[in-house]
Amino acid sequence: MTTPLTVHLPFNLDCLDGSFVSAKHGGSVPSLSGHWLIVQDQGLVVPDRPEPELVFGDSPVGFDGLLSEPLWLGAWHGAPCWVVRLPRDAELPAGYRRETLVPMQGARLPDALLSLGGMAMQALWWESTSGYCPRCGAETERIVKEWGRRCSNCRYEHYPHLYPAVIVLIHDGDRVLLARKAGWDPGRYALVAGFVDNGESLEATVHREVREEVGVEVDEIQYVGSQNWPFPSQLMVGFLAHYAGGEVKVDHDELEDARWFPRDGLPAVPSRHSIAGFIIENYARRRPG
Repeated sequence: MTTPLTVHLPFNLDCLDGSFVSAKHGGSVPSLSGHWLIVQDQGLVVPDRPEPELVFGDSPVGFDGLLSEPLWLGAWHGAPCWVVRLPRDAELPAGYRRETLVPMQGARLPDALLSLGGMAMQALWWESTSGYCPRCGAETERIVKEWGRRCSNCRYEHYPHLYPAVIVLIHDGDRVLLARKAGWDPGRYALVAGFVDNGESLEATVHREVREEVGVEVDEIQYVGSQNWPFPSQLMVGFLAHYAGGEVKVDHDELEDARWFPRDGLPAVPSRHSIAGFIIENYARRRPG
């Protein structure tokens, strides 16, 4: 039996070691000062200094009214965190630079800033899709000290959605089955993954996604860990699964390729920032004990 490892991955609050307190537990709304998470597209705008850090102090200067209404995210190391959006085509003022939050694009930010930036990006994406009530169609408004929104007409409240997905390493003795999507870097492979359908358990999703995408059957499904994945709002639930039979048949609507690799001869794989990279590093390069 494989014992799950502690998954202190970026985008999981665990990696902040208790230094962040959500606005839902943060007392009264603070004044507009503290840390500023300036999100532009899928990047974080930071001062142009050797080491990445958040803008700190009063409202950021030099943006000429381009920033959105601040959203109170919570507190980090005792100081408020404010989230604002900068239009993707806006030029940055002197003294700032943009750092990507996307691991596949070579993210260089430390894990703490990736995690805070991921939460900020996720909150802004949800707000951008939740401006109108799903019940009556009236405009919604922010709920004070919450991340949710309330209908201005019928008062219905709704909150950010997470979309669960499974991601699975298929193993068979000294080999593992990896897959790649079109558009990835040449030669890069990762794990089979897919969203949970209505009425499905996580284990049933593993069986279905593996069968649909690579055509094989699995058994001995074991949970490994999970990762919040803010692209735009997923919860990736990681598993190991033992190969139980069948020939690899790739669903080319989903994947470009899938094949067996020896554990000591793996191709290029995702970075340590993702649960795919975590699982491959900890469970593919050695046989589960």
